[in-house]
Amino acid sequence: MDLSLLTKLHQLRILVVGDVMLDRYWLGDTARISPEAPVPVVKVNRLEDKVGGAANVARNIAHLGAKVSLIGLVGADEYGEKISQLLTQERIESKLVKQNLQPTIVKMRVVSRQQQVVRLDVEEPFDPELSEHLLEQLESSLSGCDLVVFSDYNKGSLSAVEKMIGLARKAGKQVLVDPKSSDLSRYRGAHFITPNLGEFAAAGGLTESESSIAESARRLLQECGIDTMLLTRSERGMSLITQAEKFDYAAQVREVADVTGAGDTVIATLSVMLGAGFTPKQAVDIANTAAGLVVTKLGAATVSAMDLEAKLGGRGAYRGGVDDASSAAVLEQINTARGNGEKIVFTNGCFDILHAGHVAYLEEARALGDRLVVGLNNDASIARLKGADRPINGLAARARVLNGLKSVDWVISFGDTENGDTPARLIEQVQPDVLVKGGDYQVDEIAGAEFVLANGGEVKVVSFLGGFSSSKIIDAIKQSGD
Repeated sequence: MDLSLLTKLHQLRILVVGDVMLDRYWLGDTARISPEAPVPVVKVNRLEDKVGGAANVARNIAHLGAKVSLIGLVGADEYGEKISQLLTQERIESKLVKQNLQPTIVKMRVVSRQQQVVRLDVEEPFDPELSEHLLEQLESSLSGCDLVVFSDYNKGSLSAVEKMIGLARKAGKQVLVDPKSSDLSRYRGAHFITPNLGEFAAAGGLTESESSIAESARRLLQECGIDTMLLTRSERGMSLITQAEKFDYAAQVREVADVTGAGDTVIATLSVMLGAGFTPKQAVDIANTAAGLVVTKLGAATVSAMDLEAKLGGRGAYRGGVDDASSAAVLEQINTARGNGEKIVFTNGCFDILHAGHVAYLEEARALGDRLVVGLNNDASIARLKGADRPINGLAARARVLNGLKSVDWVISFGDTENGDTPARLIEQVQPDVLVKGGDYQVDEIAGAEFVLANGGEVKVVSFLGGFSSSKIIDAIKQSGD
């Protein structure tokens, strides 16, 4: 599998259409029973709001690095406004249609010690006529996307889904559907459909044996005019079924923490990987891996392209930015990590011949945050700084070695005379929370320090491990050859 395709994710534009809702959590501790009724008293200490339903599919897509737009219905109320705010924070383009007839759908949960105490739903399925209002929004958005995902939670936003799929197909777009209706013919024209085992059975699928699953799935696909089914089967993994073939994928995790939102992760990952150019079999393999990662986390979690690359045994193709295209991909991934609340650390250097001192320094820098970005001088920059006989190792080789270190998350090259071969411009692009420099520098001597401090970040100076120097290693090699 060519994991270098992951570098193309930032180029994708995916349109998600479906039922949008707000997931609200009140979290706290429980230490006593109410004297008013035999129920636990939860002392709330934190409130969390997250986008749910189709919005969570869009969130998963955004966290994989692709650009995503969302169409759906919300009420003209505070919950609808909150969803809009959250979408902005998640870098999701909102194309929500606000209406006054029905309220925004809200799922409210009281949680204590990682257990739900009660769930309160504020919902009224949208009038089918309201779904028609989304058609115009969909039609105007199709030209700007690569493929379309329909996320159905049976709340009424997709009452006109047949017309919607027709519009997407007419525009030449690949269509994926996460269904809720037991009548799969509503999704006629879809290229992929992703029911779970319960939804499959409700639609008339047979589950007594592998042969009955395959035969009934093919019957449903033919009757409903759908090309391919990805059947998610919980602890039994997934099955990719067409009229000609059936491929089974074993579940990728043994310890499940929370299955919330796993289906959203599957269709989000599948859509992104298909858009990036992976074959359907490869895309499902990656989606299965993503599902295995996400169910080990609590809540409606997401995964990143780097998470997937690491799990799939990648060799850092996604992490190294040594040209304009790959650098853009890395910067997009850094932005995604920042959006997830991760603390970004930046350092820079030539790293011509990597030695123990470098490794110790980078480990110390990484410990100051969640992700480490290494700015790497390009070959021309090193030649200007250290002489015409340097570097010993070219840019691609140096980036490859750095990407092999556990402490390093991303590598991006820099170096031009306009910035005096400093990483000042790159630092402004990365916007790190922590800027680290090795040696005995004063803060005001460090390129980019002023920018980082002005943005509320920190600047740290750490000492190099003594006794190690690339120049000394090179001199020793030269002397041994004399």
